[in-house]
Amino acid sequence: MPAILYLFALTNLVIGTGAFVLTGILQPLAASLDISVAAAGQVMTAYALTSACLAPLFLLATGSWPRKRAMLLALALFAAGCVLSASAPSFPVLLMGRVLMGVGSVFTALAAGVAVALVPPERRGRALSLTFLGMSLSYALGVPLGAWLGLTYGWQVPVWLVAGACGAVWIVLWALLPRHIAAPGASFAGMAAAIRQWPIVRVWIRTLLYFIAIFSVFSYAGPVLLALNPMTPGQLSFTLVMFGLSGVGGTIIGGRAVDRFGAVRTLRVQLGVLAAMMVLVPLARGNYTLMMLVFVVWGVAGFGMMSPQQVLLATLAPAQAPLLMSLNGSMLYTGTALGAIISGAFIGVLGFDKLSWVGVPFALVALSTLWFDRRARLVTA
Repeated sequence: MPAILYLFALTNLVIGTGAFVLTGILQPLAASLDISVAAAGQVMTAYALTSACLAPLFLLATGSWPRKRAMLLALALFAAGCVLSASAPSFPVLLMGRVLMGVGSVFTALAAGVAVALVPPERRGRALSLTFLGMSLSYALGVPLGAWLGLTYGWQVPVWLVAGACGAVWIVLWALLPRHIAAPGASFAGMAAAIRQWPIVRVWIRTLLYFIAIFSVFSYAGPVLLALNPMTPGQLSFTLVMFGLSGVGGTIIGGRAVDRFGAVRTLRVQLGVLAAMMVLVPLARGNYTLMMLVFVVWGVAGFGMMSPQQVLLATLAPAQAPLLMSLNGSMLYTGTALGAIISGAFIGVLGFDKLSWVGVPFALVALSTLWFDRRARLVTA
């Protein structure tokens, strides 16, 4: 794999930590700003909707720029959002910071487009899994460590640390990224024809659905885990570490599986396992070992799906891959936002321990979309 992909993975580790660290410390955040936990959960909604709506526009606006310049600007915006969030005296200011972070999250789509351009088609799965490995590592390392720091010293502390890490990574990228990277930028040319392809739209719909399913729980990860089994801050952090490590494993396995078995076959297994584990989550209440097993298997299946989805897009329309991947990211973050909103509406009815059942129908519908992909004709437009 090209060495630059490891640098992208490191940057995505920082971005993923900043994006999701608040999910494990919603209760102290809510108490600090005098809002409900359900309202605090909407910090993910603000981030997700901004990423969905504004990140593709950023990609188009910078389509003719050198990839290095676009990446550095994206990371600078993300860092500025972290600073504003950490210093926010009120919930509206915190949301403004999350909006800036959402725009800066376009770095991940930029990196994915470069990764696809740097390797032959038969290695795209592994290249993308390496690029996204940083996101999975953020669940395993950044989010649990941030949860411990936030519960122990205050929710602002991990956000400040992410801001500092952004600054450090920005300097490394500025120093090491080549001035000219042979990867296409996004443009409107040929976009209309690509978007009219039903197989492409189906990939986006599938991403939307399974992220609604995942984030119906993950948006409230801390409260859900504590409702299933009371834990100390250290135990909660350890549990989040194990869940994150399962995501790392899933990312690696998913990338290798798509290169060996194909994207559609890989996705069938992943979505089937995801739905089954979500059904089992509430049944693990009071049994820490069973709960851990369910969440680990769920993590392997759920967080390994990004590589096969992106490979499908790159195969269906290689020339438009960067923009299509960015729009797939829009579906990802829209699903993240909807997952938080939909499950938030059911907290009072089901409680945190049964919140995963809200996402089961979405996972099953996502699985059903794969039936149409058995005869999907791959194109190279």
